[in-house]
Amino acid sequence: MTRTTPTLSQAEAERRDAFVGRLFQTYLDAFEAITNHLGDRLGLYRALNEGGPATSAELAQRAGTHERYTREWLEQQAVAGIIVVDDPGAAPADRRYSLPAGHAEVLLDRDSLRYMEPLTRFIAPLTAVLPELARVDRQGGGIAWADFGPEAREAQADFNRVPFLQLLTSEWLPAIPDVHARLQAALPARVADIGCGAGWSGIAIARGYPGVRVDGFDADGPSIEMAGQNAAAAGVSDRVTFHARDAADPSLAGQYDLVTFFECVHDMSRPVEALATARRLLAPGRTVIVMDERTADSFAAPGDEMERFFYGVSVLCCVPAGMAEQPSTATGTVMRPDTLRRYAVGAGFREVEVLPIEHPLYRFYRLHT
Repeated sequence: MTRTTPTLSQAEAERRDAFVGRLFQTYLDAFEAITNHLGDRLGLYRALNEGGPATSAELAQRAGTHERYTREWLEQQAVAGIIVVDDPGAAPADRRYSLPAGHAEVLLDRDSLRYMEPLTRFIAPLTAVLPELARVDRQGGGIAWADFGPEAREAQADFNRVPFLQLLTSEWLPAIPDVHARLQAALPARVADIGCGAGWSGIAIARGYPGVRVDGFDADGPSIEMAGQNAAAAGVSDRVTFHARDAADPSLAGQYDLVTFFECVHDMSRPVEALATARRLLAPGRTVIVMDERTADSFAAPGDEMERFFYGVSVLCCVPAGMAEQPSTATGTVMRPDTLRRYAVGAGFREVEVLPIEHPLYRFYRLHT
């Protein structure tokens, strides 16, 4: 049987053509993101920024790359508007390229809140697991966080590093007056940072509140190793200790003035058990703070750019990682406020308060016992 294309109304044809244009832009953006990742990994952006304007041969020499590949990358980056070229009409070998200062901050400044390279570095490990993702999508099961590889772990750590170091103790925790006061008190406070990853949240707390002692817990051993190295480099390893422990482990013990979950509850296979552990670890009258994604309050389609971002990460990483351990709630990145409330009530908390802390990516909750 010969299949024929259905006749479309004018409105349907316009919608189809708009969709074609949108998909083309999506694929174009994907190509440019990958070449962006390549420039980061080869050190091309840094060599161009540190050495100043360069021809393809000069940049290849600085970065230790092959001139022909470097020339093609430079031309592509200039066409994409990421770098600039002084004379597009010059012979290919004579064109000089440079990196605008504002673009250098976004691509290279690891201490800037506008640093975006961790996102591009997350693309490679996500695409590397696609065959396995297709398998579990058909058969069930999950993909352990460790199987995404060290690049994913490093990208996740770098993505959170600057907001933690620059905002956690200067804006976010001071917006909770009683918690801020307890962390500043003469009697040293104890903090349990659950799902600590590479440790930047605990390090930030120790730096911002010099008397506080922090215990960080995470089930991923390599992340705990990174966290210890980061704490030593930051000079706070005398007050910050990291432990390779599962947050749902009922044997986890201690009495803490503050228990925190920074962008990790949605990744946990057993979030109710982890929150119950946090409740048990609290000293009387103390509190639990959860930071997770600022999702929409309810599902809507189509969604805005942030919702699209959250769902993309959820499909490719957070749901399969959360399902690697069974039993699992399989929460995914898009954990809405009502979902966290349900988990918290199941863990024995009386109330969940959404805190008045504004950030485009994150929402903050206080769990009341």
